[in-house]
Amino acid sequence: MRALAYLKKKQYFCAVIWMSMRIVVLTIGLVLLAVVLLSVGVIFRKDHQFRSQHIHQNERMKADKIHCAKSMDKEQERKQERKIDIKKL
Repeated sequence: MRALAYLKKKQYFCAVIWMSMRIVVLTIGLVLLAVVLLSVGVIFRKDHQFRSQHIHQNERMKADKIHCAKSMDKEQERKQERKIDIKKL
């Protein structure tokens, strides 16, 4: 009886490990598939690079005269400095 109970525990343990390994392998496979699918755009692009995500290199933003936040803040500070009249201080 004890041998049978031990065997069932061992089979259960092996089944749990087998299920865990299947989940790990499936997860790794899905991650690899995602990486391959995301790289398709880079592989088949002429210059093999992603487009720049920087605001200052976006044509539409340039047309609307929008820059990055730091550049726009500096421009505003310069405009404010010009407006200050030293005689009034």
